[in-house]
Amino acid sequence: MIAMVLDAPGLSLRCISRDIPAPGAGEVLVEVSACGVCRTDLHVIDGEVRANCPIIPGHEIVGRVRAVGNEVRDIALGQRVGVPWLGHTCGDCVYCRAGQENLCDRAEFTGATRDGGFATHVVADAHYCFALPERFDDAEAAPLLCAGLIGWRALRRAGEARVVGLYGFGAAAHLIAQVAIWQGRRVLAFTREGDEAGQVFARSLGCVWAGSSEHPAPEPLDAALIFAPVGELVPAALRSVRKGGSVVCAGIHMSDIPSFPYLDLWGEREICSIANLTRDDGISFLDIANRAQLRPAIEPFPLIEANLALQRVRDGKVKGAAVLLPPAGERQVSLSSN
Repeated sequence: MIAMVLDAPGLSLRCISRDIPAPGAGEVLVEVSACGVCRTDLHVIDGEVRANCPIIPGHEIVGRVRAVGNEVRDIALGQRVGVPWLGHTCGDCVYCRAGQENLCDRAEFTGATRDGGFATHVVADAHYCFALPERFDDAEAAPLLCAGLIGWRALRRAGEARVVGLYGFGAAAHLIAQVAIWQGRRVLAFTREGDEAGQVFARSLGCVWAGSSEHPAPEPLDAALIFAPVGELVPAALRSVRKGGSVVCAGIHMSDIPSFPYLDLWGEREICSIANLTRDDGISFLDIANRAQLRPAIEPFPLIEANLALQRVRDGKVKGAAVLLPPAGERQVSLSSN
């Protein structure tokens, strides 16, 4: 198999070849056909999110099952599946028993603590493999598995908010904006200063307003969902949220939040974070994505150009989501390790 590996935080990814792994009990071997590039991958590479290096990043994986381990009952050979960020949970800790598997004390994370999908093959826990709607091709389905899922969890946390502000209009926001609009909500998009292309893109998807995050919202928000990893956006969003509203921080990492006057929070406003996902998030979101007929915008890259794709995501140059496509011929053979 071919893979792009991170040897240590701060380094560029390195292309390697190694033997195709065999799935263990409760696991499946997936032949990867597409893997999205997520901002979380950048946090892993930058050392801001813990990883077991050397590690193969990537956690928005689409592929087909080529082998199944013992104790796998509900997944068939050849089935198309999606593999997300949350890669394994213990099932026994206080959080798992309470239905909060996203907070599991012994969780494993795809592309950080277990090898991910920047490769031609990956081994995944069968419990965290999702069936995918047929209306999405492999590349379109990839960003649904983190950008879409975390956006969906953030939107659910916002409750019945009718006016929603999205701060940072990248992969997650462009998907969840479509869901929120389909649900009948008013969506406002906040981008980097001067990102006119991003603002045009947001309006083309149905956002009622798009502008710079450095300016106040043109109307009070019921909820603000922050996808950009910029702590300064929290007090800015809080000032645009009406009394009783909420600010939902959807990223896995964020720069420090600066101090702000208590008056900005007063009035039963709330600030909360979103952590990982649950299997229910995956099942419910993929159903919504199908019914809402989401249109993921993607920019494809060959697998070996993973470093270029990561840089374009870092620079905010991707319209929608970047997706890596492994070379088809390399998926069919087992190569000796370098």
